[in-house]
Amino acid sequence: MLVTGAGRGIGSAIAQAFAREGANVGVNYLTNAETAAATVAACETNGGVALAICSDVTNKDGATNLVSETIEAFGKIDVLVNNAFRPYEFDPERRKLHWDLDWQDYQSQFEGAVQAAHNMVQAAVPNMLTRANGSIINIATDLIARPVVPYHDYATAKAALVGFTRTLAAELGPLGIRVNTVAPGLVYPTKASERVRENIKEDIISATPLRRIAKPEDIAGPVLFLASPWSAFITGQTIYVDGGLVME
Repeated sequence: MLVTGAGRGIGSAIAQAFAREGANVGVNYLTNAETAAATVAACETNGGVALAICSDVTNKDGATNLVSETIEAFGKIDVLVNNAFRPYEFDPERRKLHWDLDWQDYQSQFEGAVQAAHNMVQAAVPNMLTRANGSIINIATDLIARPVVPYHDYATAKAALVGFTRTLAAELGPLGIRVNTVAPGLVYPTKASERVRENIKEDIISATPLRRIAKPEDIAGPVLFLASPWSAFITGQTIYVDGGLVME
């Protein structure tokens, strides 16, 4: 299996969770080889086999090479987790208001979310089709349903990723491949959330039925479920992992 953006944060937690189940894990990263190596070491400590692979998944050739290296190492890709995204800072006080945004701000986030997933799916699906079996999980955000802070460019791109999930699920379902989305709320600590102020976190906690903020490990469980036979009749769905902040 392969996790993009797995060097740290949510991606690292997902990779380690799969390793605990005995999986062979491709750990994709872009710039930080040290954190990727730490993720690989943690995966192997947890009983799995892991390989760190540097690649820019917004680039088609980069995605193709990433998939090829993973298949060469492990023989197949049966699970693809599209977790990578363009760097984004969740800081309500420094965010751009809508009238401050250029289209390039949106374009950058679309490339990080939708283009990256598109490249990875095109590269990985041919291998899944040889077995008529596979699970693709895209990582979005609960901001698409409840924009408690209007991060316009980021949330719009992630909403498009959900649309991508649904249309892809309709196309690939007859071929034995399932496609779903996991949409976390605020996850702390991660690089992206490190500037979120305590009062903002407290406001989110008070509005959340389970009365806490997610840890990276909280996101891994639903991803494992969607990759497993336990979810064999689930496709095209979005699972919100935010302690009940969004209920559908």
